[in-house]
Amino acid sequence: MKTRRLEWAAPDQLAGEIREFLFHEARTVDVSGIAAEVEALGDAALLELTRKFDAPEAEVLSLEVGQDQALEALESLDSEVREALEIAIRNVRQVAEAQLGPGDRTVTLPEGHNVTVGEVPVRAAGIYAPGGRASYPSTVVMGCVPARVAGVERVVLVAPPGPDGKIDPTTLAAAVLCEVDEIYAVGGAQAVFALARGTETIRPVDVIAGPGNAWVQAAKREVFGEVAIDSLAGPSDLTVVLDGETNLRWAALDLCAQAEHGEESPLVAIATGPGVIGRLEVEVDAVAAGQPTVNDCRLALIEAPSAVEAIALVNLIAPEHLELMGEDSAALAREVRTAGCVFTGEESGTAFGDYLAGSNHVLPTDGTGRIFGPLSPATFRRGTARVSLDAESARSLAGPLDALARAEGLPVHGLSATERAEETDQETE
Repeated sequence: MKTRRLEWAAPDQLAGEIREFLFHEARTVDVSGIAAEVEALGDAALLELTRKFDAPEAEVLSLEVGQDQALEALESLDSEVREALEIAIRNVRQVAEAQLGPGDRTVTLPEGHNVTVGEVPVRAAGIYAPGGRASYPSTVVMGCVPARVAGVERVVLVAPPGPDGKIDPTTLAAAVLCEVDEIYAVGGAQAVFALARGTETIRPVDVIAGPGNAWVQAAKREVFGEVAIDSLAGPSDLTVVLDGETNLRWAALDLCAQAEHGEESPLVAIATGPGVIGRLEVEVDAVAAGQPTVNDCRLALIEAPSAVEAIALVNLIAPEHLELMGEDSAALAREVRTAGCVFTGEESGTAFGDYLAGSNHVLPTDGTGRIFGPLSPATFRRGTARVSLDAESARSLAGPLDALARAEGLPVHGLSATERAEETDQETE
């Protein structure tokens, strides 16, 4: 076992030293070569690497494990190990179900012990508000308010300054209204790295949230694991589903409004009626021609056979914003699984969500709605669990635990439980 004594220092400094000592080797591992092999060769690379690192003596390697093989393993499982697994599954399920509720919840398990689950806020959050083409005081609101509601103690705002080296006044005013603790005039990837790792001026945070350009997103990917991130939010995108009864002028306005975010904002329009796409294109050109702020974005125009098939496509696209402007929009919305935010009905333009509707406009982009959701107080909170066993519950669990620990090749785990049970038995004799 590698040990190192660390001299007491300021908590932030000492925590950094502990992290460096404990995680240094893991952080220096370079997996880029493995990533390149898997991307280039697919299954062949997986098999080759598995043989190299894990199974050099295997006569035959197969990636997919058949259900018959799994069932055979279950049938041959040691009865004590199976019992231990079934107890674990039952207890973990009961605790997991309790975690769906609000506030602290205490679960009493069949063996008599208690597990209390809940959430606590992180200590510090960094909110990124973009700049550049425009100022985004609305993003200050979207990031800082949920952090405050979550109970975060220290809320930090970073935003790129303008040519004069100063942050836009409206953005600063929004920060004051949102009770931001610290504000720094820095943007881009450098702001993300500063929030994650700290500098002489900026102390590191626990969570980084907020949209940004490709540089900001690349930096968030880089620091993920050192800190938590909300999602990969940016560049912004919009998908609109419409039919022959849709107000095409409004649809065109919404698409062109999204194009104001920059040329890199992808736009998609999916129509389910004949000739709708052509008429929409005319409307888009008319709106864009009269608005100099509308950028020359990429707009994909698609005619779908039906609304059902349009939604199937939407779920694969996983758009940041989705507008359902045709008939039965409410029913169709229930079939959407991946969009960041869904706007149902012709009156529900994306701009309302960007500013005043109350939903959050910091949303997953670039298809990451498959795994991320909107920024919310949950972004700034972490789950907790407190376990409390008494003598009786320790005795009940010790035997099955020992069986499962031995099956995993970790006998001292078993001893940790069985010796407690033996001590308790002796005290009761």
